Amino acid sequence: MMYGIVAFALLIYFICWFIISKGKRKYSLVDIAWGGGFVVVAWGGLIATDLITLQQLAILVLVTLWGGRLFTHLARRNWNKPEDYRYVNMRKRWGTKYVDIKAFLNVFVLQGVLLFIIALPITYTFANPNESMMWWQWLGVLIWLIGFIFEVGGDRQLEQFKKNPQNKGKLLTSGFWSVTRHPNYFGEAVCWWGVFLVALTSWSTLWLILSPICITLLLLFVSGVPLLEKKYHDRQDFKEYAAHTAKFFPIIGKKGL
Repeated sequence: MMYGIVAFALLIYFICWFIISKGKRKYSLVDIAWGGGFVVVAWGGLIATDLITLQQLAILVLVTLWGGRLFTHLARRNWNKPEDYRYVNMRKRWGTKYVDIKAFLNVFVLQGVLLFIIALPITYTFANPNESMMWWQWLGVLIWLIGFIFEVGGDRQLEQFKKNPQNKGKLLTSGFWSVTRHPNYFGEAVCWWGVFLVALTSWSTLWLILSPICITLLLLFVSGVPLLEKKYHDRQDFKEYAAHTAKFFPIIGKKGL
C-alpha cells in the first residue's frame, strides 16, 4: 500500500514538473525537482503511516534537510538560466517529432523511477515502523552529517568562488575541492549511505542497500562525475589538479576513484 502511494505521488509530482518545464520551455528544470521528490516521499510516508517512531522522525529530518537544501540551491541557480547543455543535446537527438512525449518518458518518468528506487529506505521505514534505534542507525546519522557537510560545503565554496570575477576561467582546488574533485557529489552519495543505515533494522532489510549503491553508481559513472570530467579533461590546469587530487573518494587513490 505504502509503495503504491509513493509511486502515485511521484507520478503526480513529475507530471506537475513536466507542465512547469514545458511552460518555461526548459526541460532541465527537472534537476530542481530531484531533491524535492525525496521530500515528497518522506512527508507522504509520514501522512500515510499509522505509527510515528524515532526512526521515522530521523529519516524525515535527514531527508527534508537534504532534499530541501538541494531543491533550494538548484532553484536559485537554474530557474532563470538557459537550458542546460545536456538537455539541449537531448533535444537535438530526439528531432522534432513527438518531442514532448520523448521528454516526458526519457527525462521525467525515468527520473521518477530512479527516485523511487533510491527512496526505498524512506518508503520502507514508513511502511514498517520500528520503535527502537540501534547503534548502527545512530552511526548512519553521523555518516549522513559528514556527507551533508561535504555536499553543502562544496556547493557553497564553488558558489563563492564563481562570484569573484578574478576567478573566471579558473578551477577551484582549495577547501573541500582539495581532497576530492567532486565533493558535492561525494557528499550526496555519503548522505544516502547514512540514510540506508538509519533504515536498516535487520539482515532481512539488507536489500535496501540497492538505494545507496544506485545513487553512488549514477553519480560516479553516469550523470555527475563523468560529465564534468569530460568537460575539463583537455585543460592543462585540470590535468595537474587531477594528478594529485582524488576523483571521488577522498584519500583513496589519486587518478582513480
